[in-house]
Formats: sequence, C-alpha cells, structure tokens
Amino acid sequence: MAEVEECTHDCNTCGVSCSSREGGAVQNLHEKLNKYSSVKKVIGIVSGKGGVGKSIVTSLMAVMFSRKGYHTAILDADITGPSIPKSFGIKERAMGSEKGIIPVKTEGGIDVMSVNLLLENDTDPVVWRGPVLAGTVKQFWSDVVWQDIDYMFVDMPPGTSDVPLTIYQSVPLDGIIIVTSPQDLVSMIVGKAVKMAKLMDIPILGIIENMSYFSCPDCGKKHYPFGESKLNEVAKEYGIDVIAQFPIDPKNAKACDEGKIESMISDEAKEAADKLEKILS
Repeated sequence: MAEVEECTHDCNTCGVSCSSREGGAVQNLHEKLNKYSSVKKVIGIVSGKGGVGKSIVTSLMAVMFSRKGYHTAILDADITGPSIPKSFGIKERAMGSEKGIIPVKTEGGIDVMSVNLLLENDTDPVVWRGPVLAGTVKQFWSDVVWQDIDYMFVDMPPGTSDVPLTIYQSVPLDGIIIVTSPQDLVSMIVGKAVKMAKLMDIPILGIIENMSYFSCPDCGKKHYPFGESKLNEVAKEYGIDVIAQFPIDPKNAKACDEGKIESMISDEAKEAADKLEKILS
C-alpha cells in the first residue's frame, strides 16, 4: 500500500509500479505523431550530467547522417538550455500552419525544432515548471510536422528527472546514446543513465566519450588533460558498446559559436555515424 500511496496518478511522470501498470511494466504511453508526419528512427542523446557536449554530439550525428543522404531532424528537448539553433546559425522563428508547427530547416536541410525558435529573443529564459516542460516536449513530437524523416536525434536534458522520463515514455525511441567525459565520476554518472534506460526498457546503442584527448598540432601526439580514459572499463562494467571518443578541438567550438557546425570536418564523428548506422540497420 505504501508504494501505491506514493503514486502521482499521472503515468507520464510517475515511476511507481502499481495496479494501473500491467505486471508492473510501463504501459505504452507514446504520443501520436502529427498525421502529416513520418519518422522512421528516433535516437535519444543523453548524459548523466551537463557540460559533457551532448548537444554537439547530437548536432554532429544529424550532420553526418545528412551527409550520408538521409533526411535528418533534431528535436531539441533540452528546453531550459537550448543550444541547437545557435550551432546551426538559425535565426528565423518556427511558423505554424493548419497542419501544425513547421520545423526550421538548416542550410543543409536538417529539420530542427527548439523552444528558442518560438521565443522572441534567444536569450529569454524559459522559467517553467516540470509539467509545462514535459508538455512542451510532447508537443514537439505530436504537433510538429516532421515530414519524411529517416533519422531523428533527440537532444535530451541532462540527468534523470521529469523531462527525460517524459521522453522515454512519450516518444518511441529506437535507442539512446550516452555521452560522457573522461573524469573519475564517469562510472557513477553513466551508471545512473544506464539504469534509468533499463528501467524504462529503452535500448542502449552505445557510449560516446567527448573531450577525450587533444592532439598536439606539431607532433600529433595525443594528450589526456583529464587523465587516461576509463571508457572501456566503464563500458565493460555496464555491458555497453563504445561508439567513439571525440577529441578536444578548438575548431569545433568555433564552428558552433559561429553557427557553422554543418561545415565541420570530423573523422571521429564520421566513424561514429558509420558504426551507429550499422547498429540501427
């Protein structure tokens, strides 16, 4: 009884196992797509904490898959910290029609939906409580016209709170990629993300370590400012695949700041996209 009494009576935000869930398993609470939409594959990009480069990984995967000839899209679910539009240099606002909300296209043809595309100024803060944030994310899936999308990448907010839970329950994810950085906390942080995904029965496609190293411009030798990577150990501990290790590259940061991420050349990102394509095929 104590477990049931803690129930919020809203399965979109409640993780308690009770009689309203079949056998204690999470019911299918997926929101319906807009009737004019078509999305084949949905990949969530997650992190256990902020500041690890989750948004740049999301952007790079969308760019790399677009270069492969796929029609890609980004659903920016990091509502209070949206950075995707700036990375692509998008300044226009999303518009609506009788069909629904129309995502903004990047120069390379990637469809993007972000709360910053709805605000009057991109520096306006989003001061909303959890239920409003969760509702907005669901609308980005159900009310936006996603036309003929081959691969959608969802930039999820860090952590394991209300909005990630809403995405796991409301959006039919084909799997997630966990993004981390090479620090001693990584095992604990990754563990939280892994356990949440398993709790929600979401496939884990693999892990990407960002800011793993930097290469000396003179000799090409790799240096590890955060210490030697423990990525392989952590991946083995939780039984997940290593997709890639991304280096620290000032050119990448500059490209994002200037809104030119689609012009970036990254062998590591290309190899990651190749591996991910095989996993999802």
